[in-house]
Amino acid sequence: MLKLPPLSLYVHIPWCVQKCPYCDFNSHTMKGEIPEQAYLNRLLDDLRADLDGVQGRSLTSIFIGGGTPSLISAAGIKRLLDGIQSYIPFANDCEITLEANPGTFETERFAGFATAGVNRLSIGVQSFQAEQLQRLGRIHNPAQAEQAARHAATLPLKSFNLDIMHGLPQQTLAAAMDDLAQAIALEPPHISWYQLTIEPNTAFASRPPQLPDDDTLWEIQLAGQQLLAQAGYEQYEVSAYAKPGEQSKHNRNYWLFGDYLGIGCGAHSKITWPEKNSILRCEKIKHPQGYLDLTRPLRYREWSVSAEELPFEFFMNQLRLSEPAPKQAFVDYTGLSNELAAELLQPSIDKGLLTETPTHWQTTELGKRYLNSILDTMV
Repeated sequence: MLKLPPLSLYVHIPWCVQKCPYCDFNSHTMKGEIPEQAYLNRLLDDLRADLDGVQGRSLTSIFIGGGTPSLISAAGIKRLLDGIQSYIPFANDCEITLEANPGTFETERFAGFATAGVNRLSIGVQSFQAEQLQRLGRIHNPAQAEQAARHAATLPLKSFNLDIMHGLPQQTLAAAMDDLAQAIALEPPHISWYQLTIEPNTAFASRPPQLPDDDTLWEIQLAGQQLLAQAGYEQYEVSAYAKPGEQSKHNRNYWLFGDYLGIGCGAHSKITWPEKNSILRCEKIKHPQGYLDLTRPLRYREWSVSAEELPFEFFMNQLRLSEPAPKQAFVDYTGLSNELAAELLQPSIDKGLLTETPTHWQTTELGKRYLNSILDTMV
């Protein structure tokens, strides 16, 4: 029988002031006022419909993402969190994260978000260079980014994160390190430092910018990892760096193949059903207009993860972490045997991409660079 893993909740807020050219998330440009109350009503309807998936668990984490969730008022966030807690108990140390832009309008709301129950902010800085922010379609400036981080540090939050991108159009090694150094100087407990990639169906895909070559990207990666380590940040995932004790509970639950409910436009869920020996995924209606239509079901589609797909899904998440992957977790959360996993992973072990002990598998430094090569053997 499958073991029931910890449970998280993802809440999607789909609106942005404008769509960034690199963004492939389910976000929609604001046209007039956000229908805040109607959308909050629908989110709570959505949650009620999914309560059978809770199965007696409390929430270990909540992540309010988007889009730009900080466009919702602090009162609206309080109503949302109060509503969620009326249906599902929060663990004593429940991490509640809200994604926020560093623009003046959103920054003024940070204190209200903290009062509403948010205990972690994730601030989308991306760069401290005005020219790069313009290229990326961001609507804040470097001074506002710095102000947002400094303001977050004064609030009664458990933690906050800064999102920083590298491999930006025409970016040099020196410019990338300058961005990262400025982020480190603001002393956030957590930094998400990740490479810009060109995704399908984005403005950058149709009009690709000139990105750094592979050699420069690798130099940036190595230099950035060294800079972060020297500043006391531990790399615990491919693009996540944290001071000791400041790892993101919500993201770790994804990577450890935990369960999560997803409510809001286009949100995804993954729920384990031990008595059915199955894992069910579902996706909600993507467009706000359809999601707000009370005559339509909120679930767009749902499906069971097949036994053939489970090894890929488990290792796609688990191998992103720097820590070893327990063999027992593979058995507990997929219901499959370690013998099957060993057969799938042996080619990567032979190539030096993975190491193996009697109890764990772990990605090597070479494997971290070629993670997709490990996963390709499971498809």
